[in-house]
Amino acid sequence: MEFEQITYEIRGTTAILTLNRPERRNALNAKLLRELHAALLEADEHNAVHCVVLRGAGPHFCAGADLNEYAGGRGPDYRARAEIDDDIWRLEQGQRMRVQIFDMHKPVIAQVHGTCIGIGTELAWFCDLVIVADDARIGFPPVRDLGTPPGSMWLYHCGPQWAKRLLLTGDSLTGKDAVDIGLALKSYPADQLATEVMRLADRMGLVDPHLLSANKRIVNLGLELMGARTIQRIGAEIDARGHLAPKARAFRETMREHGVKHAFQQRDAAFGSGYASVHGPDPD
Repeated sequence: MEFEQITYEIRGTTAILTLNRPERRNALNAKLLRELHAALLEADEHNAVHCVVLRGAGPHFCAGADLNEYAGGRGPDYRARAEIDDDIWRLEQGQRMRVQIFDMHKPVIAQVHGTCIGIGTELAWFCDLVIVADDARIGFPPVRDLGTPPGSMWLYHCGPQWAKRLLLTGDSLTGKDAVDIGLALKSYPADQLATEVMRLADRMGLVDPHLLSANKRIVNLGLELMGARTIQRIGAEIDARGHLAPKARAFRETMREHGVKHAFQQRDAAFGSGYASVHGPDPD
């Protein structure tokens, strides 16, 4: 299959899917999500593939949504974002693309380095295993001025208190700290990350893919019984509600007038380093 914004390769029994917009820190737009969805379906159907590794090209995993595309639409005859139902509809479309990671039969390992923020975390949390670089930055700063995580999987990975600690401030964690609270399975120095991820993928390659599927499915069905699928629909509606907040409207206005970079800088200036610490005092 030919792609423009991802790369797809088979290495042994592993399909490696790489987000390939390094000039945009692999920010997600509609085209990239469509290509990723198609690649996941291809890997799930290909008998030689036992598992998938999802990673990012360049210095970062994924810097979230491409806000330059946020106001886009197909013209006055199609849904935009003016009404709340339009917003929910659009959020659900993107959500369906990302949740394919959770729904597909074969396991997916997220290989996270550099920046993994905003909707980028949604990709990671839908994966079956998350392996991170020690110095990765992981968080959801858009809760400060835009809305909520529409995928809403934080609760299932790190529990209610840490989910609230991070989502009520928009602060980030290092990869090492993410492991300590359950957001990631393991962390490694950045130069060892790819090697260690492939070691794990190769171990899965020793197991019959039908058994991998069965064991992924039983765990995910358990998550579904705890509401993990229902909360996806709720998450889209709550995020659309968040988009109506006065500060969210002000952020969008700043973004239109002064650009995305300026809006981010203005938003984050009061938060200092923007990190939370799992052990000891938070950084300034």
